[in-house]
Amino acid sequence: MDADTHYRQWRWQAPLGLLAVGTGASMLGHATLKKANPDTPSWAWIVAGTGSLIVLNAGLCLFGDAVKHRMHYERMHDTPGEQTA
Repeated sequence: MDADTHYRQWRWQAPLGLLAVGTGASMLGHATLKKANPDTPSWAWIVAGTGSLIVLNAGLCLFGDAVKHRMHYERMHDTPGEQTA
């Protein structure tokens, strides 16, 4: 991959990862509130909690991959001609 490809990957993954982390954290709070309500059946907060953890972890993965691409972009951008695939 060249530096421009790494930059493009970072440019869409970083904001999407941050958005997913925030969404997952909000969903986790919602699932916690569902669990605290004694009228809510167990399956409802279990499904909500599991979904929130999926979204949160997906966001962390996206953001982590974005950091990797930014690191590769910085390395290639600062030292042109020295990189190998």
